[in-house]
Amino acid sequence: MKIIEPIVEIEKVDYEKMMKNLERACRTCYRSEEKITETSYKTLLKNCINRGHESVLEHEKITIRMICDIGVYKDLTRHRIASFSIESTRYCNYGKDKFDNQIKFIKPVNIEEGTELYNQWKESCEEIEKHYIQMAKLNATPDQMRMILPHSTAALVTMTANIREWKHILSLRCTHHAHPAVEQVMIPLLIHFREKMPEIFENIEYDEQFDKNKYAKIVIAE
Repeated sequence: MKIIEPIVEIEKVDYEKMMKNLERACRTCYRSEEKITETSYKTLLKNCINRGHESVLEHEKITIRMICDIGVYKDLTRHRIASFSIESTRYCNYGKDKFDNQIKFIKPVNIEEGTELYNQWKESCEEIEKHYIQMAKLNATPDQMRMILPHSTAALVTMTANIREWKHILSLRCTHHAHPAVEQVMIPLLIHFREKMPEIFENIEYDEQFDKNKYAKIVIAE
């Protein structure tokens, strides 16, 4: 058994080029391409968003890869206008050498380590892993063994959404109404987007009371 922290890996993209592409698409509506300058996208995109003309944001997309728990991706897959490829517990056998013969669990963000509650969580995961490995030795299939996996099980998820949908997802999943484990991965993602594309994401609010020390690590794909 291995306890790990969630990670969000963002594809390496040229954010300025992406926003300029959005501007170029938007100016099709007005045939105002002659007004394009090095910085004109900043004002245009802000104006589009302020007027609710956000369909233009659908011309660009961003892909992330994250290691999160099953509960997190169950919440995120409720968003319809996004694409998901998820590590399959039907086909991945954690009792094999490929997975170091152990199950990886995401450390719970809402249970403090060192408490009796945390100990109960950890012991439960250990017990589940023990039975999972025993089932593997009895030649059970991953399809059968997955029936005992808990929400804390770690999984790799590739997620793609267009910019408009990312705005929608982050506006819902970065508030205190979202599950803490979802906030843990979505808030640092939003902060990254706010830094790289302020014209689009700066007005999206997030739960500023969430402990920054518990943010998922953000890495940029090479």
